[in-house]
Amino acid sequence: MKKKLVRILTWVLKKLAEFTIVKYRPGVIGITGSVGKTSTKLAIAEVLRSERNIRASSANFNNEIGLPLTILGSWTKISGILFWPKVICVSIWRLIFMSDYPEILILEYGVDRPGDMKYLLSIARPNISVVTAIGEIPVHVEFFSGREEVEREKGRLVECLPSEGFAVLNADDDTVMEMKERTRAHIMTFGFSRGARVKISDFKNLSEGERPIGVGFKLGYGGNIVSVRLSGVFGKVQSYAAAAAASVSLIFGLNLVKIAEALKNYKPAGSRLELVQGVKYTYILDDSYNASPLSMEAALGTLKDLPGKRKVAVLGDMTEIGKYTLEAHERIGRLTAKIVDLLITVGPRAKFIAESATKSGLNKKNIWSFMKAEEAARPVQNLIQKGDLILVKASRAMRLEKIVEEIRAV
Repeated sequence: MKKKLVRILTWVLKKLAEFTIVKYRPGVIGITGSVGKTSTKLAIAEVLRSERNIRASSANFNNEIGLPLTILGSWTKISGILFWPKVICVSIWRLIFMSDYPEILILEYGVDRPGDMKYLLSIARPNISVVTAIGEIPVHVEFFSGREEVEREKGRLVECLPSEGFAVLNADDDTVMEMKERTRAHIMTFGFSRGARVKISDFKNLSEGERPIGVGFKLGYGGNIVSVRLSGVFGKVQSYAAAAAASVSLIFGLNLVKIAEALKNYKPAGSRLELVQGVKYTYILDDSYNASPLSMEAALGTLKDLPGKRKVAVLGDMTEIGKYTLEAHERIGRLTAKIVDLLITVGPRAKFIAESATKSGLNKKNIWSFMKAEEAARPVQNLIQKGDLILVKASRAMRLEKIVEEIRAV
């Protein structure tokens, strides 16, 4: 009975969202990729909101329920018995009577299974499509035959563009760049590569003494270059989000100076390489929201670049990667061994990280493994010392935010 009600609700939301798009005809910016979708969405929204009436969901609404909800209104949370009747009634009222509606929708298109992108595109087709990164082992590959099928599914976001539309592509990801052959739309590229139209250069993680404070880099386009400084964010993934936002904003006619100024106010979503003061005068890089092989490698690279008396990694399972599970975790273990002083793993899959790190030279005395976050929280607190920089990262299912809560300063 519950499944039937969910199917009915999904169908109702889909139809209401379709009719809303037809009535108000907003511009649609669609975002997909294996990493960085939410950060890119928030960066685009931060730059464009000073010039246009925009809507971007505050939560990670990117599936068959979340995407229609974003189209239908600015719902910040789903709770209460009257929530769904309210959504439906308000949406019908807005269809009958003209009301204020955003000029531009900024939507995430999440793909978990074959057919997901086609379904989401049947609700709203973008005018501008942004592809952040795919990587060698995409996230959510578990229910696909392999990487190629994931790439094809995500590539539909580019294929659907009209000839007057724009595909905004990561120039540093070969898989993403192959998508330019699958569209009639204009191409805008961003990244560190020499051929990128919006080029990132001189990237640095910034610190004051032992305290990380943010990132700095330059953005170049058409012979013009501006310096960008983002406070409280870390890692190259944030420079990619900013460059993607700049690419989209240039399409809308903004200049680099205005874009750089607007980006000063950009704040990423919580638990995405968020710096947190820890107990014992430590710092925590809280990246516990989710994990994929590509984002795990990026987070470890950030841990390596930032100052810390010791580098500590608390790493959990990466889920939904199917047949790539062993390969991906072992690769992370080899990388971790070159970077960290202490390694704590959480979950059955993460044991492969620990085993691989041991084989790659990390002293076994400096590795601890636990099955659940609850088991690891207190031992982690006992292990860390003054001056440590601690990365906490895993897939959402591992609930590593419990460890963050245990070791953060009150």
